[in-house]
Amino acid sequence: MDRKLTWYIFAGMVLGVAVGYAVHVGVAADSPMFEYITKTFKLLSDIFLNLIKLLVAPLVLSTIVVGIAHMGDSSALGRIGVRALTWFITASFISIGLGLLMVNLFQPGIGAPIPEAAEAAKMVGEVKKLDAWEFTLSIFPKNALEALATNNILQILVFSVFAGVALSAIGEKGAALVRGSEALAEMMLQITGYVMRFAPIAVFGAIAKVVAGSGLAILGTYFELLVEFYASLVLLWIILLTMGWVFLRGKIWQLIRYIREPLLIAFSTASSEAALPKMFEQLDRFGVPRRISGFMLPLGYSFNLDGSMMYMSFATLFIAQAYGIELSITTQILILLTLMVSSKGIAAVPRASLVVITGTLAQFGLPVEGVAIILAIDQFLDMGRTATNVVGNAVATSVITKWEGMLEVEEPAEMDLPEAPHDTPEHGKRGLDLPASE
Repeated sequence: MDRKLTWYIFAGMVLGVAVGYAVHVGVAADSPMFEYITKTFKLLSDIFLNLIKLLVAPLVLSTIVVGIAHMGDSSALGRIGVRALTWFITASFISIGLGLLMVNLFQPGIGAPIPEAAEAAKMVGEVKKLDAWEFTLSIFPKNALEALATNNILQILVFSVFAGVALSAIGEKGAALVRGSEALAEMMLQITGYVMRFAPIAVFGAIAKVVAGSGLAILGTYFELLVEFYASLVLLWIILLTMGWVFLRGKIWQLIRYIREPLLIAFSTASSEAALPKMFEQLDRFGVPRRISGFMLPLGYSFNLDGSMMYMSFATLFIAQAYGIELSITTQILILLTLMVSSKGIAAVPRASLVVITGTLAQFGLPVEGVAIILAIDQFLDMGRTATNVVGNAVATSVITKWEGMLEVEEPAEMDLPEAPHDTPEHGKRGLDLPASE
């Protein structure tokens, strides 16, 4: 279904451009018919956005609670876990900081022909007045139910952390609630799958409305965004691989050769999950013990999404720029810190970045409708950020293994190597926990 959905989204985009341009040249912009048609287009994307908003609160709550609750009794909470999280947090700061720098340097949203942008900008003046003290106070909820009802993503995160730590502390007494949270998370993943099936129609409506209002000029904005985003990803790759070289030295080139296949799978399918089996196999051949990769990769796909971090900073500030909203550097940093924290734990969700961006825009009073603009080319952006996530996690896993003194690499005579012996009897199992003894 993933490959078909990609083609459906592409078809929706092409059809949206064609239909939108036909309306732009064939219907007078001040006529009632034009208003009727564009409202219909907008309805299609608005339905999708409302369904995305529906996912935010229960998805963040359930995934964060489950993740923290399971950490307390996991043997993975030790030296390797601390080192892994240190690397992940450092890489996240680098990724999101680089995204902030590049989007302000390129400014892809400035001058974007977005209909009704001026009216939307007038409604968000309060964003400029937000200071660090108000922001800090706004993080802490007075009422958990109110936070859930209003999709206040930071307050939901605070409550989720307390709930997860408490459930971990009370042990067996809280097992039922942990299982309930797991079931809720699985249910929300399933619902997300249903919602994403509507994405091609939403893409059609979003791009048809924009093209109907501004003509083909918006395609230039999209092209500029794609080029500048991928240029920034290349720079991020250089930084990540350089960080890897510091620990792996010349072996970094061998790692790059090994991860070519999972990298291509991730890029073509825009799915980290699709690349995961091949990634396990290639890291086995590189010399990473399965007991390390079985812990690091699943953890990394929740906490170490370098490409997604850069994408979220790019997309959020692009939307602000497109609507003519000036954000102080303090507010930008607060927004990006919110993105970094709120993105943890929901990475397995298809188009999870859209969910996080939607919640963050609402949190800061920015126009949520801007997500519909990004949605039109999100598939192409997703391919690049997913491939970057694979690179980041391959480097992180290899570095932590080297750090532990467990990486033993033999230079291959050719690329097609026999499968390396494995450290655990159940080689194919994707385990999150390390064995008690090595």
